[in-house]
Amino acid sequence: MPDPLPLSQVYQFIESGPVLLLSTALPGHKPNVMAVSWHMMLDFEPPLIACVVGQANHSFGALRQSGSCVLAVPPASLAQTVVAVGNCSGADTDKFGVYNLTPLPAKRVAAPLIGEAIINLECRVKDTRAVTSYNMFVLECVAAWQNTALINEPTLHHKGYGRFGILSEEITLKSRMR
Repeated sequence: MPDPLPLSQVYQFIESGPVLLLSTALPGHKPNVMAVSWHMMLDFEPPLIACVVGQANHSFGALRQSGSCVLAVPPASLAQTVVAVGNCSGADTDKFGVYNLTPLPAKRVAAPLIGEAIINLECRVKDTRAVTSYNMFVLECVAAWQNTALINEPTLHHKGYGRFGILSEEITLKSRMR
């Protein structure tokens, strides 16, 4: 018989996507950025992404009010910055300034792209029905950008309680999908 696993540790084995940086912007305020690891794809085209943003996070109000954000995939080389961004609040910290992240203008949303990211996804809030119960926003990706110089960089994956994995190996297997 296998050994029991505490329920509080389940997410460490289910959560597999890369850690993301979520940027938001409101008129008259500095843009903000937070680290996000609880997210999942819901559909291919248009890309729909579910993302959990806790009400205690400064970004929650900005996302709710603005209805848009940018989801950025940072390279693993930014691990220390990602953790630092995730361990402070945008309510009292200019995270772009303090952590030397480069805000770049987006085309379809007010939130900035992140210059150091591998991928930037401009998103609009599509559905908020799960926000009250689960703090989960459904986001529709309306524009996507890639930094081709970084496209093959390893990504950072949260494994819980300050532990991270780095995805750097890839295999390709025959698939019925594209």
